[in-house]
Amino acid sequence: MATREQGSCAIALGSNLGDSLTTLESALSILKQTAGITLEARSHWYQTKAVGPPQPDYFNGCVILHVSLSPHALLDTLLATEAHFGRVRKERNGPRTLDLDLLLFNDLVLETPSLQIPHPRMTQRAFVLVPLAEIAPDWIEPISGRTITNLVQAVNCSEVKKLVSD
Repeated sequence: MATREQGSCAIALGSNLGDSLTTLESALSILKQTAGITLEARSHWYQTKAVGPPQPDYFNGCVILHVSLSPHALLDTLLATEAHFGRVRKERNGPRTLDLDLLLFNDLVLETPSLQIPHPRMTQRAFVLVPLAEIAPDWIEPISGRTITNLVQAVNCSEVKKLVSD
């Protein structure tokens, strides 16, 4: 049985500044090359309307990773990856070169000053739930007890568009 230091986690990726798709793919490559992280599944990329102040559309996706890191160590890795791509935190919901959110970690419920799992707003965000449902439809969000498929049915997904690959 997996411990809290090992298991599957869901990560949301987003970008709306610069060459977003290249940034997202590059960030994913860095994560895949990081010790203690193995890519299990990845969604397609989606184009979505931004939440917050006026800004360009986002490109979003999700991945499932198998990790042998603690949640806080994983968060540190995600923050370092964001910083590598020039992420600057200026305003809430502002534009960004890269956003990496730790959504779920096994069935863990955690609330600390620096980390909350499950991500506190994931159940209201179509741009998170649509790509997550593509790769983890039966994952149960531990606070609501509902599957990702069930959660995505409860949000407006009209502004989340799957990108068609060449």
